[in-house]
Amino acid sequence: MNSQGGPAGRRAEAVTPVSRPEDISVGVILGFPPGIAEELQRWRASFGDPLADIVPAHITLVTTTPTRDWEATLEHVREVARRQKPFTVTIAGTGTFRPVSPVVFINVEDGFDHCVDLHEKLQQGPLHRELPFAYHPHVTIAHDVAPESLDEAETVLRNYRATFPVVSMGLYEHDADGIWQLREELDFGTQTDNDGGS
Repeated sequence: MNSQGGPAGRRAEAVTPVSRPEDISVGVILGFPPGIAEELQRWRASFGDPLADIVPAHITLVTTTPTRDWEATLEHVREVARRQKPFTVTIAGTGTFRPVSPVVFINVEDGFDHCVDLHEKLQQGPLHRELPFAYHPHVTIAHDVAPESLDEAETVLRNYRATFPVVSMGLYEHDADGIWQLREELDFGTQTDNDGGS
């Protein structure tokens, strides 16, 4: 998912309501400050990950989830953001989903429980669905690369650590071309310009 290099701090962007009869695939993420996002992108590229230049570093809160009601989804995500206070995230050390999935990631240390709580609140109402795996906040650093590259990523970044504030989350739509498009960046604990009269 494209986090635009760290959206934290931007005001929510206006979204033009669109009536769509088909399912819309959406996702919600936490982006990183530009310096950290760029550093992690360089590391991911160094391991040969083909998505390094396409998917900036992020923490997924809601993975690809279909919805038929865009307006209800938008208001739901806005309401969760309004009720959320900013918090601090520390990412540190590495882990892996192998052998189930060829992924090496950086752990979410501080902020782990905040991410789980946000995920549980977001994955309700119009975004409710049963997930095949339990939610585990993480930052992917290598995916679908050779086993030796996964080993390298897990070893080289085992002492990596970064801390940053999280003050917003991004609502994305998976468009017809298969690209994740940012639809609204939602600041935590604030009203948006289009708050549905709440």
